[in-house]
Amino acid sequence: MTTTSERVAGSRTRQASQRVSQSVFDGSRLRVVLLVDVYDGAQQQFLEAYEQLCNQVASVPGHVSDQLCQSIENPSQWLITSEWESAPPFLAWVNSEEHVRMVEPLHSCVRDTRSLRFHVVRETGGPADGGQGKRRLQSSPRIGDGMIRHALTFTVKPGSEDIVAKILADYASPEPKVDDTTRLCRTSLFMHGNRVVRAIEVRGDLLSALRHVSRQPEVRAVEEAINPHLEQDRDLNDPESARVFFTRAALPAVHHVTADRQDAQAERYALCYPTRPDRGMQLAELLARQDEAAADDPRNPVLRSTIFQRDDVVVRLIDVRGGLDAADPVQALGLADPEQVAELTTLQDDAGASPESAGKSAPLARFLQLARMDLVTDRRSPEA
Repeated sequence: MTTTSERVAGSRTRQASQRVSQSVFDGSRLRVVLLVDVYDGAQQQFLEAYEQLCNQVASVPGHVSDQLCQSIENPSQWLITSEWESAPPFLAWVNSEEHVRMVEPLHSCVRDTRSLRFHVVRETGGPADGGQGKRRLQSSPRIGDGMIRHALTFTVKPGSEDIVAKILADYASPEPKVDDTTRLCRTSLFMHGNRVVRAIEVRGDLLSALRHVSRQPEVRAVEEAINPHLEQDRDLNDPESARVFFTRAALPAVHHVTADRQDAQAERYALCYPTRPDRGMQLAELLARQDEAAADDPRNPVLRSTIFQRDDVVVRLIDVRGGLDAADPVQALGLADPEQVAELTTLQDDAGASPESAGKSAPLARFLQLARMDLVTDRRSPEA
């Protein structure tokens, strides 16, 4: 039998669809750029912390090389660049607890950081075709829609779900305009059991938007109100505590596809897939491939799909024509093969049916309901 992992791995050589504006799954090399502002007088401390980090990251699977550069104009400004075989191994590392521990020595000497990630599209100075042992480049540039998508996720104490949902639903929306170039466009907030997922869409600069939101009084009040109910303690008045919390809460978008057909009345839903251990990235890639193929099917009601993934947390945000209840469960769930459902998720277990007894007649409608998240609030700025 061909496993899901084999089927997914074999699909990486396909030509990327023009409907996909964002994806980490094309197999091309990744360049990571970290801009660092070091405290005055802490350059030597920073250099020693970097050397320690460099030695540790050298053994991380998928890591190729890195460079440390210091500004010729301002000695407090540094640049770290690293190259990775592809995006998935980098994301697996940067979103891990191992990474949180590795970078801890840097925080006492760094004032600010900014991380940028790029697929390599063209280069000079060496072979870069897709052959065995060659360096792989992104086959063609992505055509985006000007929107940046990101999410945060965290869990609350069991039994506090209704209280938290009310707090998160009742707050006043923050000012959508961040500056002349950045605007908040949409915030969609869902819950699945005691897990909260807040997805945002931004035009402009994501980091500026996140900082803008965190400073809004109405948002600060909500964050303080849910603090007692969080499973992970935090103190937003302590920069280190806040940094660690939001580092762990980050749920990056790994794939986005938009079908040619659109409907202004499409309804937004979120599906949270209970993933088997260490299968999160594999599941996210499979869902991405399925959604990419579905975008070409005019009968498919899913008009937009964004997949968010961190470790074993996989969330799929979809805009559905005609609503989820009327949709084909196979198309809405994004998993048509019962073997894939059983191999990558616990949906089969949660539905009370074994893979052997379910076979090809697996109750996908039941799986869809198990994955479906509860909508708390979905807000758009007037100009979005």
